[in-house]
Parts: sequence; C-alpha cells; structure tokens
Amino acid sequence: MGAHTQGQGPRRANGEREAEILGVLQRADGALTPGEVAERLGGELTYSSVVTILTRMHTKQLLTRTPRGRAYAYTPVTDDPGFAARRMRSVLEERSDRQAVLARFADGLSADDAELLRRLLGPDQ
Repeated sequence: MGAHTQGQGPRRANGEREAEILGVLQRADGALTPGEVAERLGGELTYSSVVTILTRMHTKQLLTRTPRGRAYAYTPVTDDPGFAARRMRSVLEERSDRQAVLARFADGLSADDAELLRRLLGPDQ
C-alpha cells in the first residue's frame, strides 16, 4: 500500500491544509463552494475533508459563508496582511504584560520598519 490513498494526499498538518485552502479562496474572484475548492486543489482532498476544513475555518472566524444551492460558498474575511495582523493581535492578547511584549517587538524592528511604524501611528508618535 502506498503513502496515501486514492483521492487523498499525504498526511499534512491541519494548519498546512488551512493555509492551502485559504490561498485558493484568496486567489478566487468570489466565494467558492467546497466542491469548487476541492476541484482547484486538483483532487488532493476528498469533498468531505474540504467541507470539514472549511467549517473549522468558519468557526475560527477566518471565513464567511453564504448559502449557494445545497452548499455554502466561502470567502476569506480579510487578505493575507490582514491575517498576519490578526495573528499578531492574538499573540499580544494572550500575554498579560502587553507593554513588555510591544517593547520587545519594537526593539527587534529594523530602523526602516520602526520608521514605517512611526509614520503609520501618526505624526504625534
């Protein structure tokens, strides 16, 4: 028996599959159904696996969904920079000493990134 079964790719971490599906949705011109996502993945995942992953991502508030026929069509809630910003906020919110976390983050910025952040925060910063 091979490393994977028909219609299923080799086992990957859930985060990898979510990132792959998120990329498919971000490249789409509009909302996609699970069948459309599975098709764009080239048959790497079964339909039911795609439904499970999309449902999990919707529960995590990474996707919105609207009814389309007998299925839902899914859309990302934001673009790639928006997801990165959400992850950064999530890490910050998990820590009790926000000031220390932000200070360490700022200390690790390059001079160019620090200047960009100052400009983004406004002239009084």
